[in-house]
Amino acid sequence: MNRAFVEAVEDSPVIAAVKDLEGLHKCFESESSVVFILFGDLCSIADIVSEVKEHGKIAMVHIDLIGGLSPKEIAVDFIKKYTKADGIISTKQVLIKRAKELGMYTIFRFFIIDSMAYENINRQLLAVRPDFIEVLPGVTPKVISKICKSSPVPVIAGGLIAEKEDVISMLGSGVTSISTTNQKLWFI
Repeated sequence: MNRAFVEAVEDSPVIAAVKDLEGLHKCFESESSVVFILFGDLCSIADIVSEVKEHGKIAMVHIDLIGGLSPKEIAVDFIKKYTKADGIISTKQVLIKRAKELGMYTIFRFFIIDSMAYENINRQLLAVRPDFIEVLPGVTPKVISKICKSSPVPVIAGGLIAEKEDVISMLGSGVTSISTTNQKLWFI
């Protein structure tokens, strides 16, 4: 695992997750050194990533949310070659594996919707070995705490985090960072 990436995430207890151009421009004012890009398409993603990198921030593209890309390994090759993004976020094992092969940073995103999803996390982690996992929703401290204790990689919590108390609760449960699209939280 790339130590510089781990340190950047550890130094950013709140990660700016941007879902539009307004949020993109606002995140440049925040102290977060990592930006989760949750929007864009084939025509715009290179420009979005370029702008993030011009501001000295690590650009993590949620590849599943980029319009026009298929959920195949070639999509990761495209992001690496044509955008120069630092890494990807994905819910798909095959994309995380390909990004690791290409030397990109990886965040494997999990939605904990039931006990089966929870139980599958460790099996999937062993198969993929991402740099981080992101668990959503991020407002379940008891479950997140268990995941943090059993996960061989650091955990980021995201989703439904709306208040400073949510951030404090999640950090107290053992996560390394939280990601949020709530711009007010980028500046706490």
